[in-house]
Amino acid sequence: MKELQEEVDAYISQFKEGYFSPLAMLARMTEELGELAREINHYYGEKPKKSTESEKAVDEELGDLLFVLICLANSLNIDLEKAHDYVMNKFNTRDKDRWTRIDQENME
Repeated sequence: MKELQEEVDAYISQFKEGYFSPLAMLARMTEELGELAREINHYYGEKPKKSTESEKAVDEELGDLLFVLICLANSLNIDLEKAHDYVMNKFNTRDKDRWTRIDQENME
């Protein structure tokens, strides 16, 4: 994750404008999330694409969303690897018995 954050920072740092404000990036993230939702709905939902709509892949939309997320984290000096580790620790402690584990299901 650190390498991804560094790569995005190197890209953004070459422009005078730098990172957008956190609020502007949140708006952009919302836009990208909407585009992802639209593609998911086309592929897996009940709403087929119109013949006039261009093909976009779910992985491309996820990539766009990831880029904006990394931009937001970088602009706020957030280490996404540390944020990830924090969340995984939370899931592995607080929520450790919340879901039925596959190995437990096989024992029953």
